Amino acid sequence: MKLWSNSFVDQAAIPAEFAFVAIDPTRHVALSENTNPHLAWDETPTGTQSLVLICHDKDVPSRGDDVNQEGREVPDSLPRVDFFHWILIDIPPTWREIEAGSHSHGVTPRGKAGPVIPNIDNGMRHGINDYTGWFANDPDMRGEYYGYDGPSPPWNDSLVHHYIFTLYALDIAKLEIGGQITGPVVREAIKKHILAESAITGRYTLNPRLII
Repeated sequence: MKLWSNSFVDQAAIPAEFAFVAIDPTRHVALSENTNPHLAWDETPTGTQSLVLICHDKDVPSRGDDVNQEGREVPDSLPRVDFFHWILIDIPPTWREIEAGSHSHGVTPRGKAGPVIPNIDNGMRHGINDYTGWFANDPDMRGEYYGYDGPSPPWNDSLVHHYIFTLYALDIAKLEIGGQITGPVVREAIKKHILAESAITGRYTLNPRLII
C-alpha cells in the first residue's frame, strides 16, 4: 500500500498553512491556517473493508518545565511521548484521496464538532485529538477537539518534531468503539485487523534556530 501527499514531501518540512500555529517574529507564535493536508493512497490489499488514518507527533516533551519559557530551551535529551493530531476511522475502502482543507481550515476555539463529519455522508468518523487535553484548563479554548488540528510544537524546543501520518487497511467495515474515539483506543481496536499499513512523515518547528 502506498501513501503520499501533494502538500508536503515525505521526511521534509510541513508548510505553515497546515499547522495550528506559525512563527511570529514578535510574539514567538501566531495562529496559522490549520488546514488539513492532502493525502492519497493506492494498492490497498484484497479484503480491505475500511481504512483508518492516524496522525501523531512522536516528539512531544514528556515534561513541561521548560516548554515555551523565555531564556530556556527544551533539551533534546528529554524523553518524548506521542501527541495525536488526527484520528479518522471507517474510511470507505473505495476512497483513494483526502483533499487539502476538506476536514479542517482555520482554528476552531473549543474544537470542531464530531465524531460525525459535517457534509460527508459516508459513515466516516473523527476521533478526538490531544488538543482536548492540552486546552483543558484554558477557559477560552477548552472543549472536545475532533478531527484535524495541526502542528504546534514548543517554540523553544531543541528538537524538530516529526508528524507521522499512518494509513491502515482493515479487514472490518466498522470499528466498534465504546466511549471516546482517541488515538490509543483506536490503536488498540485495530491491532488484530490490520491487513497493511503505510506512513509518511512531515517535520515542523517553531524554533527559529532550527528552521528547516
